[in-house]
Amino acid sequence: MDQTRNRELLSLTAILTTAACGLGALVVLVKKFSLNQGENKIVRARQRRAVSLKAAEEAVLKYREAHPGTDAPAILSLSLSELTKCLRDGSLSPEDVFYSYMEKTLDVNKRLNCCTGILLESFDQLKTVGSSKEGLLYGVPISIKENIDYKGYDSTCGVVSRLEQPAPVDSVLVEVLKRQGAIPFVKTNIPQSMLNYDCGNPIYGQTLHPRNPQKTPGGSSGGEGALIATGGSLLGCGTDIGGSIRFPASFCGICGFKPTAGRLSSKGISSISRGQKSVLASVGPLARDVDSLALFMQAVLCDHLFSLDPTVPPIPFNLEIYQSSRPLRIGYFEDDSYQQPSPSMIRSLREVKALLERAGHTVVPFTLPRIRYALMELTLKGVLADGGVTMLNSLKGCPLDPCLSSQILPYYLPNPVKKLLSFLLKPLFPRGAASLNSLRGVGSVPGLWKQHASVEDYIHETIAEWRRCELDVLLCPMLGPAFKALYPGKLTCATSYTIIYNALNFPAGAVPVDTVTAEDEEELKHYEGKFKDFWDRLFKEAVSGAEGLPTAVQCVALPWQDELCLRFMREVEQLVKQNRK
Repeated sequence: MDQTRNRELLSLTAILTTAACGLGALVVLVKKFSLNQGENKIVRARQRRAVSLKAAEEAVLKYREAHPGTDAPAILSLSLSELTKCLRDGSLSPEDVFYSYMEKTLDVNKRLNCCTGILLESFDQLKTVGSSKEGLLYGVPISIKENIDYKGYDSTCGVVSRLEQPAPVDSVLVEVLKRQGAIPFVKTNIPQSMLNYDCGNPIYGQTLHPRNPQKTPGGSSGGEGALIATGGSLLGCGTDIGGSIRFPASFCGICGFKPTAGRLSSKGISSISRGQKSVLASVGPLARDVDSLALFMQAVLCDHLFSLDPTVPPIPFNLEIYQSSRPLRIGYFEDDSYQQPSPSMIRSLREVKALLERAGHTVVPFTLPRIRYALMELTLKGVLADGGVTMLNSLKGCPLDPCLSSQILPYYLPNPVKKLLSFLLKPLFPRGAASLNSLRGVGSVPGLWKQHASVEDYIHETIAEWRRCELDVLLCPMLGPAFKALYPGKLTCATSYTIIYNALNFPAGAVPVDTVTAEDEEELKHYEGKFKDFWDRLFKEAVSGAEGLPTAVQCVALPWQDELCLRFMREVEQLVKQNRK
């Protein structure tokens, strides 16, 4: 009897072992097939890009041969306000402008790899753009971030699984831009997943910084930053969930504006974390100057937008507030008490503060309440409320880009392991321990509701402190200078200066101020950081070797006071320019 039972057990064991081996082999085959499918999609995507670039090059060459008198350098030197005036009065043709920018973009892309493809339909739109002559952006070529839907083109967010799913229609924003006479002509590069402020993905590769190939242009709107900074685009459209418009603006030396979330339509804007409501994303403009940002907002905040997307409050752009010159009461801080700023960040802020005071504005100290709590419990735990599951699922069957790999390695750890590591690391690396603990997410639906309520409470707490200080606007540091490539994924802590305003849903913008000096670099040698931990050492490495690269400050206002925020940005911009003269 025992021998029979043993034989049955051995037979069952053999069957289970065989089944397990077969299942394991099947899993390996499925993964291999999935990776092969992904690699094939990448090859086809790159081919599509190459075809669009080649077609655009041929069209530019043909136009140049037929119009040898076009003064492209003169056209490219015009500001947006100057360009729109010339287009409207007929002293410049939309064709000359379009082909000048197309040629420049193609040239810039060869050096920086900032474009994911030319929108070939723009050549057809150019032929009919005369019907939009009354639009505020008539004849203006505009670049758009890769995740903004344009009919017939992918919006992948840098994720392979989203390839070959072309948008069935234009996003609301693209449709409105076209109605206003703008010509979207190119899509620009992003980091894989877009929850990162570098600019590389396995589909289109790494975008380089315009002035230093060892540095990143920032992200996730990094392709926009690089293209605009080098003159390939006059006006671009990006998105921002933690600084994704402001980082490229700061790193590349241009202007970028994150409006109040909901002020512009997000319909047709792709995201891998759609549905996340704790830390709100915004769509907004990047440009060479603040007036261009304001013109973008004025153009798109129109009846056509409000009709296409009734969820957007029908609030037109208030030009009177933007053009106001009344003295402002400005709050400021030099250090958020979480990530010690670089020497050039502090110097730029102090210089702007002095200029504002000299111009007759009142500048008073201000402190954001409970910043460490807000960063860990509200922003990080909010963005990754599911413990990173959605993000990891979107990356399945997809090679990891180096810019993202170090950032997401902790996401793969089971929650009990995160909790244990957080406990063990707390005495030696308190910031890392708190971050690991927050990466566990909220744990349940009641936990998510509680988290949402905590965000609301924090917003009201901050507004109460703002009003107690009787502030109009806030001046604060902007992360910079440009990081060395691949460092952003290792330094999510450094987003503290920007992501807090996504959680608060305050409009915020970056304005260039100066460039890193030899003295800044010398002072950086003595940088130890607030915590003197691993992240502080990495931060010092990330920003080093940046002499001559741009620095910036950040301007902030209360929710829905976007025009006031832009007015403050313009004030800073003008004072900085006057001071240079």
